Amino acid sequence: MTNEEYLTAFMEFIMVEKGLAKNTMLSYRSDLDKYLKYLAKTKCSVLNADYDLLIEFIMKAKTEENLKPTSIFRLIESLRQLHKFLVSEEYTKNDPTEGINLPKIPFRLPNLLTVHEMGHLLNSIPEKNERDIRYKAMIELLYASGLRVSELVNLNLDNIDLKVGYVRVLGKGNKERIVPVGKRAKYALEKYLELRLKKYPTQKEVFLSKFAKKLSRVEFWKQIKKYVRRAGITKSVSPHTIRHSFASHLLSGGADLRVLQEMLGHSSIATTQIYTHIDKEHLRELHKKYHPRP
Repeated sequence: MTNEEYLTAFMEFIMVEKGLAKNTMLSYRSDLDKYLKYLAKTKCSVLNADYDLLIEFIMKAKTEENLKPTSIFRLIESLRQLHKFLVSEEYTKNDPTEGINLPKIPFRLPNLLTVHEMGHLLNSIPEKNERDIRYKAMIELLYASGLRVSELVNLNLDNIDLKVGYVRVLGKGNKERIVPVGKRAKYALEKYLELRLKKYPTQKEVFLSKFAKKLSRVEFWKQIKKYVRRAGITKSVSPHTIRHSFASHLLSGGADLRVLQEMLGHSSIATTQIYTHIDKEHLRELHKKYHPRP
C-alpha cells in the first residue's frame, strides 16, 4: 500500500470508530496531507517514519506556519492517531510518536444519546425488508453489548450463542471477552439470522451485504446516519456514540465499574472511569432542569 492508501484507511476508520465532527475530520486530513507531502520529499514510507523525522516535521511546520500551541497539539494528535492506527491494524509494529508528549487540554465528554432517544431510534427502524431487519439487529446488538464497530462487523456465526444469550468478541490486542445479549437484541438477531441462513448458509460472517460480502464499517456508519435522521434526532451519531450510550446507561443504572470495564474490553480501569464523569454531568443537567431553585 502507498502512504495515501494508508491515510485513506485511517480516515475511514476514525470516521466510523470515533464519530468525529466534520470540521475535526477536515483538520485531521489537512494535518496529515502535509505530513504525507513531507514524507514524499524525504522518500520515506509512513511505516518507517521515526521519532527524529516526526520532530523535524513538527518543528518545520511550527516555524513556517507560526503555529499556536493549540495547533501544535492538534498536529501531534493527528500524527499520534495515525501511527497508533497503523500499529493496531498490524500494518507495522513501529510507533514513532511514543516519545512525543501531548500538552493537557480540558476534559471533553463524548457525545451520547439519552435512554429515550436510544429507544426512539430503535423503535423507529421498520422491519419490512431484509435490509432494515439486518441493520436493526446490528444496532440492537451494538447497544445491548457495547461492541466496537470493528468487533461488530467482524462477528462470525460461531461467536454467537443465542440459547445462552452471549457473544464472544475478539477485541484489541486479540483479547477475548464474553458479553451478554439482552432479550430485544436476541429477538432482532434471531429474526435476521432466520433470513440470513436461508440465503447464505455457508458464509461464516454474521452480517452480510446483499452481495454476500462482509459489511464494512463505513457502510454501517452511513446506515446509522440514515436511521437517526429518519427518527428526527438532530445529534451527530456514530457507532461509537451508541457504545458510549451503552456504557453510560449501564453505569446510571447501577452497574459496577469493573464489570463495565470487562464488557467494554478496556485494558485499564482509567479508560472506563470517563463514564463516571458522564454520569455526574447527567445528574447535574437533570438537577438544573428540574429543581425549582437550580
